[in-house]
Amino acid sequence: MVSGGTYGTEDIVRGAGYGKAILILLLTPILWSLPTAFMIGELSSALPFEGGYYAWVRRAMGNFWGFQEAWLSLVASIFDMAIYPTLFVLYLTRLFPWFAEGYRGWMVGLAVVIVCALLNIAGVRVVSTTSLWLLILLSAPFILIVAIAPFKLGALAHAVTKPTSSSVDILTGLLICMWNYMGWDNASTIATEVERPQRTYPRAMLAAVVIVALSYIVPVAAMWMTGLSSSAWETGFWADIAGLLGGPLLRIGLALGGMISGFGMFNALVMSYSRLPLAMAQDGMLPRIFGKLHPRSRAPWVAIVVCAVGWALCLGLGFERLVTIDILLYGASLSLEFAALIVLRLREPELYRPFRVPGGMFGAVAVGITPMLLLGFSVVRSETEQVLGMSSFAFGMLLIAAGVLAYLLNHTLKPEGWTPAPQEKPEAVA
Repeated sequence: MVSGGTYGTEDIVRGAGYGKAILILLLTPILWSLPTAFMIGELSSALPFEGGYYAWVRRAMGNFWGFQEAWLSLVASIFDMAIYPTLFVLYLTRLFPWFAEGYRGWMVGLAVVIVCALLNIAGVRVVSTTSLWLLILLSAPFILIVAIAPFKLGALAHAVTKPTSSSVDILTGLLICMWNYMGWDNASTIATEVERPQRTYPRAMLAAVVIVALSYIVPVAAMWMTGLSSSAWETGFWADIAGLLGGPLLRIGLALGGMISGFGMFNALVMSYSRLPLAMAQDGMLPRIFGKLHPRSRAPWVAIVVCAVGWALCLGLGFERLVTIDILLYGASLSLEFAALIVLRLREPELYRPFRVPGGMFGAVAVGITPMLLLGFSVVRSETEQVLGMSSFAFGMLLIAAGVLAYLLNHTLKPEGWTPAPQEKPEAVA
């Protein structure tokens, strides 16, 4: 749910150059991912509820902010989820340029949405097993690249590459790096379907930070050794790199891995995002139909289908624009989660926390400072990107304001109120 392998990191090298790219890839998990993982580790171990971060914010700050957390996460997901079929198509067109013509790429992206929705309706165990095997398959080509690169010292300094149309600068490269390192809270929404969540979540979070960082840094450092110009890089370029290093077979393998990465990330995140409408329906914040479960797999099939329609509508926006809007909206929801960490420390100091952010109250406050500062870069960049004739920032603010209106409308239609926020921890069901 956090990383689909090294794919998607190309524009970081393009925007920053090798040295700065490696520095960004090294510092971002320390300043962005690790603080978030600490926060998620404490809240998910103390409150392993279905709906995850939505349930935490609602319990800490009430129905209004709980609704806003869910709204921001779902709206952000519409843009986030369109990224992965887009990456799938970008790597597919590296092998078969025919798919770049007309609406062919869009049709392929739509097929990815449909297949992953069907896999998720089949159940959580199908998704987790599929994700594990996809991880192994997509990592194999990069292991070969890292193994071959030391034997190609400086050999690609004058390599002929395809002209690139990318205009990514260092700021966009940083935002893409933040996108590559975000999503830690997504795993929290399936807490009631995880065995021993109090023990599992903190360990998984901290181990994943290290694994993901290495999977990004080591291949980029290996390519720096070859002397290949950073100006040749763009989204999907790993496939061309594999061809330069290991020939056509490795190029095909890596392009297939890029397709697997996009597919695998989308598949896993369908499982996460679809639990938000389920939890809200169970709380009475959405119509009961969103809480309907498949009779055999117990998957929220109505929520999956409705979300899939929204994701499909954004398939044509393009990689960089999707990332910018995604981080802006995700950052707003993440700020509420850090606020919930502090509020729960104040309101429920006796709450059992198997894992705690170290440093007492000071640590709980300090852990959110660097992620919030980094999110400021998304505001700067969103003022220059255009969506529907307006800046991405203005577009994002309209979507955030729509969450307030949606809450008021919801409250008007259901004046008797909603189910109280959960106070007891549920038992894991898987």
